[in-house]
Amino acid sequence: MDIRVLNYFLTVVREHSITRAAEVLHITQPTLSRQLAQMEDELGVRLFDRGSRRITLTSEGLLLRRRAEEILQLVEKTERELTEQDEQIEGKITFGCGEIGSVQLLPDLIETFHEKYPHVTFDIYSATADNVKEQMDRGLVDIGLLLEPIDIEKYDFIRLNMKERWIVVMLPDCQLAEKEYVTAKDLSGLPLIMPRRLKIQSELASWFGDYYDGLNVLFTSNLNTNAAVMVSRGLGYSIVIEGMMPFWDQSKITYRPLYPELTATSVLAWKRGQPFSPAVTKFIKHIKCFLSMENDKN
Repeated sequence: MDIRVLNYFLTVVREHSITRAAEVLHITQPTLSRQLAQMEDELGVRLFDRGSRRITLTSEGLLLRRRAEEILQLVEKTERELTEQDEQIEGKITFGCGEIGSVQLLPDLIETFHEKYPHVTFDIYSATADNVKEQMDRGLVDIGLLLEPIDIEKYDFIRLNMKERWIVVMLPDCQLAEKEYVTAKDLSGLPLIMPRRLKIQSELASWFGDYYDGLNVLFTSNLNTNAAVMVSRGLGYSIVIEGMMPFWDQSKITYRPLYPELTATSVLAWKRGQPFSPAVTKFIKHIKCFLSMENDKN
């Protein structure tokens, strides 16, 4: 027996009329009559005595009414208990990420999760992918948003569709700002601020090609914001992932993309086999469902 049809049955019992029950249920009378007839056929009994003015129950109908009320009460109680269990989930989820564009995914993820689990809070830890991964290995960060390349052999992960573009950050009045994009030759001889991550340096070395050995690297930096401070004082040109740059004041510092274009991807990752709290376990499940729905939209 279908729970929905049991509810139809009880509505007819309360209203003593298929017509009025159909109005309450917002379905057509023929649809309701057909559903009730199918239920009688499946059970092999007659549930109603259909009089000229009102419907009454047979002895079998009276038994089904009692059992249907019990079943629907149990369903309601179960749903309520499950909802209350969700509401009782609490704790803190520590999320590690860098200053990358895919961070823009987090507000929607957190907002939709918070609606269902209002007692869960979040701790956002900002660092490079290497630092975040180290904290994850130590059990201090639950979930990481990591810019590739990164070794994630020990992790479960979801690779995001967003491409992270590499750019050069500069002063708005410098000559490079007049260009649409920046080449390796354009950067040759200029004071540069390079990413600190060795894996990223290898990626950039491949992009620079023959120009790499002659680069004038004045600084290395692990966060875009600190590098931007140096750029704003005219100390160099910073090569960074585009990340949050579109939100910065372009009248003080600006940027141009590398050419040929150099991009990277990022992953949402968590340590495989790690015993997580109920809140983190729920959030990982939420991530999978959320991203699956987003992919279906696209």
